[in-house]
Amino acid sequence: MTQRKTFLFDIGKVLLDFDFESSLETLIPPGSEDGPARLARVLEPKDAFERGDLPLEDYLSHSLDALGPHVTEASFLDAWRQVFTPNLPMWRVVEELKQAGHRLLLFSNTNAIHCPWMLENFAIFDLFEGGTYSFEVGLMKPEPAIYESVVRTHRLDPDQTLYIDDLGANIQTGIAHGFHSHQYDLNHHAAFEDWLRGALGS
Repeated sequence: MTQRKTFLFDIGKVLLDFDFESSLETLIPPGSEDGPARLARVLEPKDAFERGDLPLEDYLSHSLDALGPHVTEASFLDAWRQVFTPNLPMWRVVEELKQAGHRLLLFSNTNAIHCPWMLENFAIFDLFEGGTYSFEVGLMKPEPAIYESVVRTHRLDPDQTLYIDDLGANIQTGIAHGFHSHQYDLNHHAAFEDWLRGALGS
């Protein structure tokens, strides 16, 4: 029987695909010449928001000011949450890993709007026992400190931990911390499954 492993999963471009611009563009009135500039203003402080440096109320105020008086808080939140679509091939893998008895954790740069909504509205997250989220710990991947935090918080043995993320910089920090790491590409899911079989010795 395969030894029980811990899997650290990124969310965006791994478990869920996303497209910020297409969703937020629905908030721009037809014919607006400054639509791209407005969207750029909305997204400009996203890293600060995901780090937890910018409170939710301040980010909402900033975004509504950038978009204009025709956009309500409710319509903005709805558009902001609708950026995601399931990556079903990865969902099937997650279900198989759970059935095999492996430990599943989330490890994501995310924010106070997306994270609670995703965990509640996508059933796949019920299979995870917890996670480390940038906005809660005040750190972001690929900073080494957030990797040290996830190891400490979840009492990980890096040599028994498999880490999946779409960004090369994040993967390099994972490797530096001893994780068995794979840079995932939504368009080449089969390459991930090949890596996984090798990592599990199956």
